Amino acid sequence: MSITLIIIIFTVAVSLYASENPEFRQKLLFNPYSVVHQNKLYKIFTHAFIHADLMHLGINMYVLYSFGQYLESMFIRMFGEIGLLYFILLYIGGILFATLPSLRKHKDNPHYNSLGASGAVSAVLFSFIVLNPMAQLGLFAIIPLNATLFGVLYIGYEMYMNKKGRTNIAHDAHLLGAAFGIIFTIILSPSNVISNFIQEISTII
Repeated sequence: MSITLIIIIFTVAVSLYASENPEFRQKLLFNPYSVVHQNKLYKIFTHAFIHADLMHLGINMYVLYSFGQYLESMFIRMFGEIGLLYFILLYIGGILFATLPSLRKHKDNPHYNSLGASGAVSAVLFSFIVLNPMAQLGLFAIIPLNATLFGVLYIGYEMYMNKKGRTNIAHDAHLLGAAFGIIFTIILSPSNVISNFIQEISTII
């Protein structure tokens, strides 16, 4: 069984259990105040395994399923068996980096909470895009776009919505997760990743 499927099964199970157990859900929420002032560092990671509702859970797991398994196989082809460890670090790092904006902005606000795997999923998505810039993706599962254009539109939308605010969605977490996915993937093999990206992009210039 792939690491992606293990993450999905575990996340779905924990999310569904948490939806029926508010006390358990509360323990896993990302609360910057409790992380900073009560040293509950585990909350930086546990929030990624619970979701607001079934739609939130479904979207994140669908995107993870769509790109995660293929990315796993690419990492194994590129790096051998250690590629699986790199994939796990990509996912965990995406969770961590996605919390940084909220950790800074809300460390003194005991009422701020967030949850969901969106930061980690963004990291996986943009790692895929860096390695497959000309892959054909579907906007709203209908409109065909190459991966690079999709990534640019995604970043532009998240930046706009983050600046606009008042959406009850941590768009800055999506942006930081995406940035981590790009940087982490390049660091793994700078010359190969960058040269492949340039070579593929040059075909449309």
